[in-house]
Amino acid sequence: MTNFIRVNYHIKMDALLRNSRRKLSQGLLFWREVGEGTPVIFLHGTWNDSSQWLSVMESLSQHLHCFAPDLIGFGESECPNIHYSIDLQVEFLAEFLQALKLPQVYLVGHSLGGWIAASYALKYPAQIFGLVLLAPEGVEIEGQKKRWQKMQQLVKLPPMVFQLLRLLRPFTKILGLDAKIEQDWQFRQVMLQYPTACQLLFQRQHPELEAELLHKRLYLLKVPILILQGGKDTPDALALSQSYAQHNPRASLKMIAHAGSDLPESCAGLVAEDIREFVNSGEWGVGSGE
Repeated sequence: MTNFIRVNYHIKMDALLRNSRRKLSQGLLFWREVGEGTPVIFLHGTWNDSSQWLSVMESLSQHLHCFAPDLIGFGESECPNIHYSIDLQVEFLAEFLQALKLPQVYLVGHSLGGWIAASYALKYPAQIFGLVLLAPEGVEIEGQKKRWQKMQQLVKLPPMVFQLLRLLRPFTKILGLDAKIEQDWQFRQVMLQYPTACQLLFQRQHPELEAELLHKRLYLLKVPILILQGGKDTPDALALSQSYAQHNPRASLKMIAHAGSDLPESCAGLVAEDIREFVNSGEWGVGSGE
């Protein structure tokens, strides 16, 4: 009996969206699929799952064959008790593409997904037509280690610390710390919803993380690369995208000036159009968004 299961068919505009599952070596993988033609794989961001690509996929369904998996440990894919790494995600993706008999694809990745997409292209270059990276993680920038250490501390802090700080709000407000404390609390709540992301980014030894960073190897990528970056994203996100562009002569950076950190959701139409043009042309010129 086959271990391949298709469930939940949805009509979205004129496209048939298929939700599918398949048992792979590390566990059950879930993905969303729509359209036909050139295959494009969408890899979700750090604090998200494959649902973040629904609007983009809907816009592309008449032109491209879109697949959006939940990475292992995320969303509706299985969350096995294993040691997570970027390379593990790369190998899981390789097994997924082999199972679907997709010898060559375009990879589109946001944030963590961009890091995994670029890592995949470095390891399996013959399988990749091109890369579209949205605010990708995975290269060294100034203050990187300090940023990761801060996030590690934030994840580990017991809830009572924030409860105490909230009780002291009259004093923290006078000191101008109230907004920052609330921001950290909200971000901590988001992080705790994604334990695999926390393990990948903030709960591994720094030497292991450093070994998976890509800035020293990006020049080896020979495929076309389009980097999309929101102009109103954080300074760190801007620095990461700029570093990607600087380390590979084939990479083109397009700024979408009015966008923030949620490009796949807030700018789905623009992102879909950029992906469609990139796939159609195979190359991309430097540009700037409106």
